[in-house]
Amino acid sequence: MVERRGEDARGVDLRTDRAHGARIYDYILGGKDNFAADREAGESSLRIWPALRVHMQANRFFMHRVARYLATECGVRQFLDIGTGLPTSPNLHEIVQSVDPTARVVYTDNDPLVLAHARALMVGTAQGRTAYVAADMRDPQTIISAPEFLRTLDLSQPVGLLLIAIVHFIEDDAEALRVVRQVMDVLPAGSYLAMSIATDEFDPIPLAEVQRQYNRLGETLIFRDRATALRFFDGLELVEPGLVQVHKWRPDGSEAPGIADKDIAMYGAVARKA
Repeated sequence: MVERRGEDARGVDLRTDRAHGARIYDYILGGKDNFAADREAGESSLRIWPALRVHMQANRFFMHRVARYLATECGVRQFLDIGTGLPTSPNLHEIVQSVDPTARVVYTDNDPLVLAHARALMVGTAQGRTAYVAADMRDPQTIISAPEFLRTLDLSQPVGLLLIAIVHFIEDDAEALRVVRQVMDVLPAGSYLAMSIATDEFDPIPLAEVQRQYNRLGETLIFRDRATALRFFDGLELVEPGLVQVHKWRPDGSEAPGIADKDIAMYGAVARKA
């Protein structure tokens, strides 16, 4: 079963003159749902930091491992993916519904192009349920009060909250922390928070120029150090191995061999709400 808010992006300004993080990500991973500004940002960034594609692939594989871990080892059957981006198979619902076809997933994003692709994004199992909420993560109340969210997820049961490569679009640390905590506060005990958080601690010089390129083309990109990244998990129980670069979080052989630490600009972790 699927639900969506809005059928498509007709009448909505896609802001194709400005780069958007989801569409840059799509372009670098070989997708076709992007525009000139996104391709310019992607190509400029790749020239400056050729490891960007490896980095983005490692982040995607991190999401796959997190989803399988939560569904298989933790028994989570409900998921909220904030800032889901454009469909890239396997999507979250494909992974968790392969473990249990009754699993439920709510996707959210603020990009009208993602809304236009929501129908394809949400094709899941007949036994499970998927929904899409068009919302900006900076206003989490619009997510947690949305009818699609409330009808799809049972807040008496644990939920896996995924924020994968998304908080670097919020410039202010206090605002980013507020967004995460406001959502976690409504989730019951036994829920999990999974995040990947951009950092420049392993190769700062080229990443400073990548940041300038993103900003020049209208997209925010904020790097955070390890101490700041850990603050997102305050009050939660970190799952082993804790906060590490995403390619080091429970590797299972799906990653490309021989990835250098300097080529990965993302911390990742999973933590449980007691």
